[in-house]
Amino acid sequence: MVMQRPNWCHETSLPAEPASARRARVFVIHYLVEHRLMYLIDPIRLITSELTTNAIQHARTAFTVTLKGFDGVVVVTVEDRVSVKPDPSVPQQVLATSGRGLGIVEVLSDEWGVIDDRPGSKTVWASFATRSQ
Repeated sequence: MVMQRPNWCHETSLPAEPASARRARVFVIHYLVEHRLMYLIDPIRLITSELTTNAIQHARTAFTVTLKGFDGVVVVTVEDRVSVKPDPSVPQQVLATSGRGLGIVEVLSDEWGVIDDRPGSKTVWASFATRSQ
């Protein structure tokens, strides 16, 4: 993950309830539009939805969504209060309705990973290259 100081940063904390995934999507859309990065809305909105849904369903704790802009890169992170790393497993059945989230993150982001340097929490992140503006 990019470790330099971001040009801009926005974050929101949300409870572990189903409506929070929608709120997180609205949050990232708002700031991507504000920073004139509309072409990143679809992949970042989908990945934000996947990561927040994982936090709601698996961590079952409040979580924080952060959107950061660096020179040439946008990073979205979701930090929850459980240190167990996500398992990028493959669904067991073709018609399974879950188990594809991290595969989607892998395909749509330039890079992604997990940071677990704080006891009792983890941060899942995904990065996206920006176009020259």
